[in-house]
Amino acid sequence: MKKFIETLKNIYKIEDLRSRLGITLFFLLIYRLGSFVALPGIDPAQLGELKNQTSDGLLGLLDMFSGGAFSNASIFALGIMPYISASIVIQLMGIAVPYFQRLQKEGESGRRKINQITRYLTVVILIFQAPAYLTNLTFQLPESAFAVRGMMFTVTSTVILCAGSMFVMWLGERITDKGIGNGISLIIMIGIIARLPFSVFAEFISRLEQQGGGMVMFLVEFVVLFVVFMLTILLVQGTRRIPVQYAKRIVGNKQYGGVRQYIPLKVNAAGVMPIIFAQAIMFVPISLVGFTNSESMSGFAAAFADNTGFWYNFSQFVLVILFTYFYTAITINPVQMAEDMKKNGGFIPGVKPGKRTVEFLDTVMSRITLPGSIFLGVVTILPAFAMIAGINTQFAYFYGGTSLLILVGVVLDTLQQIESHLLMRHYDGLMKSGRIKGRAGGAGSMM
Repeated sequence: MKKFIETLKNIYKIEDLRSRLGITLFFLLIYRLGSFVALPGIDPAQLGELKNQTSDGLLGLLDMFSGGAFSNASIFALGIMPYISASIVIQLMGIAVPYFQRLQKEGESGRRKINQITRYLTVVILIFQAPAYLTNLTFQLPESAFAVRGMMFTVTSTVILCAGSMFVMWLGERITDKGIGNGISLIIMIGIIARLPFSVFAEFISRLEQQGGGMVMFLVEFVVLFVVFMLTILLVQGTRRIPVQYAKRIVGNKQYGGVRQYIPLKVNAAGVMPIIFAQAIMFVPISLVGFTNSESMSGFAAAFADNTGFWYNFSQFVLVILFTYFYTAITINPVQMAEDMKKNGGFIPGVKPGKRTVEFLDTVMSRITLPGSIFLGVVTILPAFAMIAGINTQFAYFYGGTSLLILVGVVLDTLQQIESHLLMRHYDGLMKSGRIKGRAGGAGSMM
């Protein structure tokens, strides 16, 4: 406790860090307040059906990521997810489209162009998503919930929803530039954390009144959750360090190289993306049922509609493993790594430069990705086991999946940045021993 108080004092002494933390908290407060501002023309008191619809499933995840704004019919209802979707599309196009590959190699100017294209694509996605969200509102809410209906309501609300999401995106970028941590990731994380108190309270009431078990089971659940968090931290921070020796060079009176450094290859280089891809694929069978009346098709989809069923979780587990290998293969380029080492006069001890280095790096990545992908698959299906154990759906989501990985990844990344500011000014870090390792493309960095 004394160490914690001393750390807070050190943070307060650093004017730049104090200012960045204040800006971050202020922008996050604006986002949370906006999540409770309902769309003009909608009665917030009659949103019961919409809240029931978003209690679980895909809409439940969207509501969690938006911090409840989705079920509140808020001006921020679509949140930051359209921007995330656009970023994923642009990232994948950078693999297959030569134009985007050239932009990625142009440095800062190319990054600005990619960001601009991502924003335009976000607007396009919003133009389709906003009317779909409003159509769902008209089906879920009674007529008395709307003060105005028809084309005028649709057009004005679409503009408001698009403006709200773009404003949230702007808040995230300002946090990244002026605050601390990755702004987009922090906005997603704060939305997830906002649901935690309600989920904990619902589980507490459930244990005391409905499910039984009382305080003992409630405490056991928290112990298990703590263990899951610790294991997830190991997954996020786990690395395999590859030693790299640089040749000694003498330029003038100065000596360069001659030192040994390490390439940290992450056990989970793909972060949270495999889970997002797998969950998107798992909702395809349910969507297909809406386009057919076939009983066999309905039965097939019913097997995948049960998120606690065997086939749903087995399929999702396999998909996460496959997508982990796929995403790792497109983000980690052993050929480029070997070329960069060769240009800088570096080599892996005991491995010949060139083709052998590429084969070595590829073999190491394949070997460490296997346990990482299996562990990631287990984390993905943990909420299903929590639900089977009698934990309520909302609280069960914190036992695994995207929410858990984002929470752990973003918190570690933000703490690492705070610690960097402290160490740069010769203060002690956040921990008595050791250092917090950055994620370098971990769970929260989805762009």
